[in-house]
Amino acid sequence: MTQQQAKELVRKVEENIFEVPTDFQEGMRVPGRIFVSDKLMNDLEVNTLRQVANVATLPGIQKYSMAMPDAHFGYGFPIGGVAAFDAHEGIISPGGVGFDINCGVRVIRTDMEAGEVRPHIKELMDELFKAVPSGVGSKSRLRVSGSELDDAFNHGARWAVESGYGVEADIEHCEDGGFMDAADPLKVGEKARKRGKPQFGTLGSGNHFLEVQEVDKIYDPEIAKAYGIREGTITIMIHCGSRGAGHQICTDYLRVMEQASRKYGIDLPDKQLACAPADSREGQDYFKAMAAGANYAWANRQVITHWVRETFERVFGRDADELGMDLVYDVAHNVAKLEEHEIDGEKKPVIVHRKGATRAFPAGHPDVPPAYRSVGQPVLIPGSMGTPSYILHGGERAMELTFGSACHGAGRVMGRGEAKRKFRGEVIEKQLADKGITVKATHPSMLAEEAPEVYKSSSEVVNVVHGLNIARKVVRVKPIGVAKG
Repeated sequence: MTQQQAKELVRKVEENIFEVPTDFQEGMRVPGRIFVSDKLMNDLEVNTLRQVANVATLPGIQKYSMAMPDAHFGYGFPIGGVAAFDAHEGIISPGGVGFDINCGVRVIRTDMEAGEVRPHIKELMDELFKAVPSGVGSKSRLRVSGSELDDAFNHGARWAVESGYGVEADIEHCEDGGFMDAADPLKVGEKARKRGKPQFGTLGSGNHFLEVQEVDKIYDPEIAKAYGIREGTITIMIHCGSRGAGHQICTDYLRVMEQASRKYGIDLPDKQLACAPADSREGQDYFKAMAAGANYAWANRQVITHWVRETFERVFGRDADELGMDLVYDVAHNVAKLEEHEIDGEKKPVIVHRKGATRAFPAGHPDVPPAYRSVGQPVLIPGSMGTPSYILHGGERAMELTFGSACHGAGRVMGRGEAKRKFRGEVIEKQLADKGITVKATHPSMLAEEAPEVYKSSSEVVNVVHGLNIARKVVRVKPIGVAKG
């Protein structure tokens, strides 16, 4: 099927919603729903449409196979893919979670004005780059024992805080309190443990970053106030995940799931969708290991948060409390969660896979932390290096349209190899400097791979979820300093 033929089968349901019908591909149990603007739809590759259709063939899928506005081709599921499966009759799939389990984003607010930070931005980025190791295979300054690793797998951000890396309020401002209680370290293999043990407090590589930002626009003053954010102040955004531990957990269980798919007679249009019934032994083992990987990621971001605060204290000579360095929120991407959703008028337990997607729970939802329950959870959507990022709040239509899900970023439009052939890191660094953005990276090639042009427009992606009332814009921030792996 050509790109044109595929696009002709897709119909527009309403503004920013397109449907992939069940006759798009044999075996589809439900339609696909793609949440994109007309422009983003025109640019969407046919392979992403095929992946949406492939996911729709999986047993127990509910309502739709979905793709967020940042969707692009991924492993098994599209990146930006969302799908909910019946908790008893459906499946669970590592391809619907991804290799970097709980690759997520957190934002720290400050009381510092941008004008106070800009004169020190080069020194600040140099110090942050030293404090938070980054790059492929980077190792932490922190050394943990086997029992401490188990505690982190079990308790996530709480382990880090109780070990001295943060404060109690940090836990209260994380999705799910910064841990999943389904975790079982005994389901994590020895190789994953070995890879994860030396990597707490590291950024990693690829699209992960640590960014110092200026709040340059407030869309909703009331909710911005609830989030503790003022125009003209500095925020810090951290984007990273479960490092080698999560990658190895996914790798290990893909092998298990390949056998399980055959064992349970699950017909797959793509072997990358290897899965098992959610309530099978294999499915439960993966869920427990995945939860441990998610907890590792929360612990990792918590340790980084502590070192960021220490760095600001050192550079500016004031205590983090005096600087107002409070955690606004931490959201998870690349995770499967057992949740209750209304389907056909009835509450039903489902396993929601969000791969390159984030929760967008609205005001009043019991899983939104008490501090934000009256306004909805913060939804954190980073842009590409050098472009705006956004803080939104969960919208009224999120539960109806997307199982309470939104996009997680801008979404790539160019592969890393092509980007390195097309761009030069030194040129990108100069272009960003000309815009007043200081960049630190382990190697110039990383800047080429992550050039702003490699991604969709963050503004266009965010406008889709805003227009659909899946998540509504609260704050726009722009980078003044970026540390990359």
